[in-house]
Amino acid sequence: MKKSLLVALVVLLIVNGLFATGTKEKSDEILIGVSKFLAHPALDAVEKGMQDYLASVGKVVRYDFQNANGEGSATSQIAQKFKSDKVDVAVGIATPTAQALAMVLTDTPVVFSAVTDPLSADLVPSYETGYSDKIAGVSDMSPVEAQIALLAELTGAKVIGNVYASGEANGVALMEEAKEATEALGLSFVASAVANTAEVKSATQAIMNRVDALYVATDNTVVSALPSIDEVTTKASVPFMVSDPSNVDGTNFLIAWGFDYYKIGLATGKVVEQILDGKKAGDIGTIFLTDPTDFELWVNLDQAKKLNINISNDLLDSASVLIENGKKVVK
Repeated sequence: MKKSLLVALVVLLIVNGLFATGTKEKSDEILIGVSKFLAHPALDAVEKGMQDYLASVGKVVRYDFQNANGEGSATSQIAQKFKSDKVDVAVGIATPTAQALAMVLTDTPVVFSAVTDPLSADLVPSYETGYSDKIAGVSDMSPVEAQIALLAELTGAKVIGNVYASGEANGVALMEEAKEATEALGLSFVASAVANTAEVKSATQAIMNRVDALYVATDNTVVSALPSIDEVTTKASVPFMVSDPSNVDGTNFLIAWGFDYYKIGLATGKVVEQILDGKKAGDIGTIFLTDPTDFELWVNLDQAKKLNINISNDLLDSASVLIENGKKVVK
């Protein structure tokens, strides 16, 4: 009887030990919550770049991927989920998701990505590092004035149009940048606001007879409806430029010049890596990509021909992708 009792106790201790070990391993597992505002090629590329970078440096992590599908209320729900699940790091891809994470996860490191102006979005207190907030990340601020200058030079446009999301901090900031840049070049600016993707087509139609060219910024809501912009501008024979090349395949854009969002994802992964290695977010701050190789220039020669627009050899030499005779040529 004593021997049986001893055996039972040994078995019980072994079982308890196994369960305790399993619990410890689970609690030690790194959990990264990723909240994406919506699915489109640029934000998907950020997500992929981040994962690839962390895998390349040997970080073994578990991800919880969440998509807000462009809904503001969903961003808050996702943030609450991450708080309940006690993620080790939360990543917000695009401004609305990053803002929701920063508001809810006050004790958890938050990494933002593809956020145009994190200072205006109240994500960081300063672009100077050394602050105490547990938030850092990567900006996708585009060279707006240079982009609009190129569009005007190619098309001879005197009036530049822009459709933007009035409820998205990123969209408003970019619209204001575009307005300031256009006026600095001595041109006129016409903006049309939308509340959601469904309104993009009608908002574009509303300004078509008042503009010579359309500038499409890295506004998540608007870029998601690029086919609608393409339909309206093509019918009106108005050229449009996109500052996010990852979304233009299959459209009649004239020029696309902007970030390679996969590289923004790689930079985001590096920020996450530093935080996991013990560096304070406030000592990392906001990362701005400035290397020319981080940008891509796409030129649509087919559309230029239709609109009787001449593309210089210098610009063609600078292009990373050409559209000619219906084919995409990667240089």
